[in-house]
Amino acid sequence: MMDPRPLAMRIGRAERISVAAAVTAAWLAIASCGSTGRQHASALLPTHDDSIETTLFLVGDAGAPGPPGQSALDALRSAAKQAHGNVVIVFLGDNVYPDGLPDSLGASRREAELRLAESVDAVVGSKARGIFVPGNHDWGSRADTGASALRRQDRFIARRSGGEASMLPEPGCPGPHVVDIGERLRLVALDTEWWLQHATRDAAGGPSCSAHSEREVVTALQSALAGAGNRNVVVVAHHPLVSGAAHGGHFGWREHVFPLRDVGDWLWVPLPVLGSAYPVLRARGAWVEDVANGAYRRMRLALDSAFAQRPPLVYASGHDHNLQVLDGTSARHLLVSGAGSEGRLNRVSWLPSTRFAREANGFIRLELARDGRVRLGVLTVDRVRGTVEAYAIWLI
Repeated sequence: MMDPRPLAMRIGRAERISVAAAVTAAWLAIASCGSTGRQHASALLPTHDDSIETTLFLVGDAGAPGPPGQSALDALRSAAKQAHGNVVIVFLGDNVYPDGLPDSLGASRREAELRLAESVDAVVGSKARGIFVPGNHDWGSRADTGASALRRQDRFIARRSGGEASMLPEPGCPGPHVVDIGERLRLVALDTEWWLQHATRDAAGGPSCSAHSEREVVTALQSALAGAGNRNVVVVAHHPLVSGAAHGGHFGWREHVFPLRDVGDWLWVPLPVLGSAYPVLRARGAWVEDVANGAYRRMRLALDSAFAQRPPLVYASGHDHNLQVLDGTSARHLLVSGAGSEGRLNRVSWLPSTRFAREANGFIRLELARDGRVRLGVLTVDRVRGTVEAYAIWLI
């Protein structure tokens, strides 16, 4: 197998590599279309269609899909139609940009409905089951109190899908909400924004919530994991535990020189030196939505403690707009699949735990076989190459 570490590390250690070989390796690295991380040679791993019990698709931050017929959602719908076994699509939060689903009298309500409808229709059109996990944008603007924006989105999803899709956990509740599918999969849905809302505004859930405090959430999570039996547990939420991109505190030159692009992708206004204040402050925890923030760190520690006794197979999230597969600690594998919106991509850095990372639109697919094996595939989408499985590995 090819040594997966970055080129600079390989050349520094192996003095016997010739100059010509180094140049060849550099050319191959450039030709890899900007991907980073450990690339496995076996990109196409064999599966037998009749052996798959459940196919799970994970896509996040799809709240601003591209033009119909060319978007990641179109590719997702096509892939789900061809999938085998129980087919489930999980949207990992930020289902509607920029402020969730506004009130019916809001000026942007119609546009928000159209955006959310594309995701719901991808579920219905592929005859899959749909689960929408809330993200920070889904909680709405400052004008929305409590979970009002989430309740509007929940009602719209249920009505548009005819009951084939739902928002989980219940609006305003932290979860965990457990969904068992087939004999091999237990999904555990969390609203991680509930934790962070406590740091900025009232996020109290209603009386129907199964947990009302951080301690109760941890206890319920431990029970959900312990009671999974032989099922593989996949925890789905919006916020990553680790990320090699902006929310994880990793910035490139673009963020330092063009910081206003975080407000609008079209704001290519150079602010050298002065612009560096923005990523520096974020890396130090100034924004509650970043891993370095105190409230975010508290949430991560709580989830780590809940996973300690019986680690889930996968913790899947969105939030950063790229595709990442990382080795986990409290969870065995960490996935970031936040590349569902056209053109809204973030630079991603290679971390020691990274297996795959790419700044590209797309989604992640898990196939759970009847014999207990689990296959992961990362599918990238663009207008030139179409849909490509860029990375694949057996998790079990």
